Amino acid sequence: MDSRFIDVKVNGNSMWPTLRDGDIVRFEIIDLNLIKPNLIVLFKHPFKKNFNLIKRISAIEDEEVFLVGDNPDPNASEDSHNFGCINIKDIIAVITENDS
Repeated sequence: MDSRFIDVKVNGNSMWPTLRDGDIVRFEIIDLNLIKPNLIVLFKHPFKKNFNLIKRISAIEDEEVFLVGDNPDPNASEDSHNFGCINIKDIIAVITENDS
């Protein structure tokens, strides 16, 4: 497999209905200058070491990124509503187009 790609198993329902618990999703490591709102990204949790999350980019201002889950239940997602914005450098990869 090309080292630009990472396959990740979805754990939880925060991205439902777009992604479901147990789905295997392919992410691509890209230039951070290509990051834009509405992309689904894999990123480093801001407070939990060695723990990654999958969320959708809601907004970007300078180097700060606001991330949200797709699940309409506000209690279903640990996202920027809980931990605030993350630095764009904490984004690891973006979902490949054929998966979103």
